[in-house]
This record gives sequence, structure tokens and C-alpha cells, in this order.
Amino acid sequence: MTRHLLDIADLSAADVRHILELSVCGLDQLGTPLAANGTALGAALIFEKPSLRTRHSMELAVVQLGGHPVATKGEEIGFDLREPVEDITRILCGYHAVLAARVFEHGVLDRMAAVSTVPVVNMLSDTSHPLQALADALTMRQSLGELAGKVVAWVGDYNNVARSLGEVCALLGAHVRYACPNGFGPDEPELERLGMLGTATVRRNRRPIEAVEGAHAVHSDTWVSMGLEADAAARRRAFEGFSVTTELMQAAAPGAVFLHCLPAHRGLEVHPDVIDGPNSLVFRQGHNRMHTARGALAFVLGGGGQS
Repeated sequence: MTRHLLDIADLSAADVRHILELSVCGLDQLGTPLAANGTALGAALIFEKPSLRTRHSMELAVVQLGGHPVATKGEEIGFDLREPVEDITRILCGYHAVLAARVFEHGVLDRMAAVSTVPVVNMLSDTSHPLQALADALTMRQSLGELAGKVVAWVGDYNNVARSLGEVCALLGAHVRYACPNGFGPDEPELERLGMLGTATVRRNRRPIEAVEGAHAVHSDTWVSMGLEADAAARRRAFEGFSVTTELMQAAAPGAVFLHCLPAHRGLEVHPDVIDGPNSLVFRQGHNRMHTARGALAFVLGGGGQS
């Protein structure tokens, strides 16, 4: 059966751990699952949204696994404009060993996976960012050890990154706390869904200090995600008081680390002395995007793991 990676919640805890193990394997251990008889196999990388980390990390991961990446902009593909999603997917399956897409609507990925004969990987959608969550988990584990029992705080907008982070933390047994302004946080059904993924607790706090107190890791992200630029002024007003400052980090556990998926806006969601401080892991986190992309690709291409 073809294995896809559209959401972290589609994985088991064992699957997540296996991907993280594959992410730190040497290239000689992984082999070249994207090569056949010495010939590089294709990997289609489709970008409806601009990208820096995702494109570079995925292209290099494909090459490291012996493949040949073909990056294409969304306007060149034209999902449902030039051709239906399903037709495009069926054509690309004849060229490539894996398809990966960074899209606006998650439903596009669902439609691709429904007809694809090769693995489909979500490089970002409006509801999910599994590759970022895997890099987040690897980065935290490298600094904090196993995440079971640790407290992970999120301060800001409950966006696609926050959702996938909650999923991976719940699967790995970390307690999750969200501090979001009114109207920008997870609702009760969403909290219950996340809570059912593992044995750890998932809760929403009204104030950042309540979420960060005693936390081992503190995460933030831009208040204005791509495509929401028209709401920038209103969002900045709504998120006043939700900046991660030095004073806020002092409420966290001793040695607590700060993470941010980047790009960051210093002085807004995070103060410069935090993101550029000694406990910030943002650049290691960004570098880990390549390693976990490689691990995720190896996994969907048959690297093992239990579902």
C-alpha cells in the first residue's frame, strides 16, 4: 500500500520515532531509495506558496537519497485551472517516485493522495505542516532528551504550525500548553482531538505566563501567516501582550529553549534578546528541516515503521 504523509496525526508514535531515527542516520545507512540501478528517480516538488527552508531542505534531501528533484511553481501546475488535481497527479506519478506539495488548501493534498500510485508528502497546507513539526521534535529531543513528560508551550496564533506541533508532542508524550488571544486559539473539540493522540495533557491558557510557567520549550511564530497580509494591522492589535520576551522566558523551567519556525519578526512575536539569545535553537531547528525531510522521505519510500 502506498504510504503518504499528509498530517502528523496520520502517524503512530512508533512511526514518528522511526522518522526521527532515520533523520539522524548516516547517509550510508539510509542508502539511495530514490535511485534504481544507479539512475536517479524523480521527486516532484510543487510550490503554490513561496519557500526558502522547505525548498532547500527538500531538494537536498532528495539528492542525498539518490534522487533528482524537480521544483515547480504553482502557476506552472495550475491545480484546477489548467487541469484537475487528479489529472495532474496521475501524470506526475508516471515521472516521479514521490510527489510533494506546498499548497494553500489541504484538500488538494487529499485529492492527490486519493489517486496517486506513489507517496504524497505535505510540505505545508492551510491546516498542517508535518515536516516542520518533525524538525521541531528532533530539535527539542537533541536539547531536552526524550519529550515524554516535558512541557511545551506555544505563544501566538493557533495556525498550521501550532496544530502539527501539538500533534507530534501529544504522540511523543509531551504536555502542550497554548496561549492564544481570544478567537485565535484551538476550540474545545480541537483540544480533545489532540488530547486523544497520547497520554499527555493539552490545554489552552488565556495568558502567556500561564502557558510558559515551568515549560521546557517555548515556541512562537509570526502573527501574520502567508496569505493573511491584509489583516496584519488588526492581528498586531489582537496579539499585543503575546510577545515572547526575556521576562516571559524567565518564568519557564531553568534552561528552557526557544524555537521559532522562521521567518521571524523581531520586536513583534519575539524580542531580539530571546531569538538571538543563548537558549534559542531557531537555526538548528531550521537546519534540522533538511534532516527530517530526508527521514520523512526515507519513511514513505519504505524505511519501515509501524502504523
